[in-house]
Amino acid sequence: MAKLRALQEPSFLILTSLAHEPQHGYGIITDVERISQGEIRLRAGTLYAALDRLQAEGLIAEEREEIVDGRLRRYYRLTEEGGRRLAAEAERLQRNARTAVTRLRAHRIGGPA
Repeated sequence: MAKLRALQEPSFLILTSLAHEPQHGYGIITDVERISQGEIRLRAGTLYAALDRLQAEGLIAEEREEIVDGRLRRYYRLTEEGGRRLAAEAERLQRNARTAVTRLRAHRIGGPA
C-alpha cells in the first residue's frame, strides 16, 4: 500500500468538521474556527479550493443543495474513504505527539537544563 502524504491542517480540520455532520461552507468555516480554538480562520477562497481538492480525492462528497435567502447553499459530507483517511491521520498525529512527549520528559529528567 502506498504511503499517504500528511494532510495539511486546514484539510484535517475540514474533514474533522464533516465527521460530525454534513455542513455548508459557512458552517465549516465556523466549526473549524471552533475546533481550532480560533487559531485557524478559513477564508472562503481557501475553503472552496480545499473542498474542491478533497472532493476530487474522494474524501468528501456533495450531500445536498438548498436555496436560503436567494442564495445556493451546498452541503458536503465525509465519505467512507474520507473517514478512513481522517482516522489514519489522527493516528499518525497521536503517534508523533506521544513520541514528542516521551522525548520531552526524558530531556527534562536526564538532559540539559
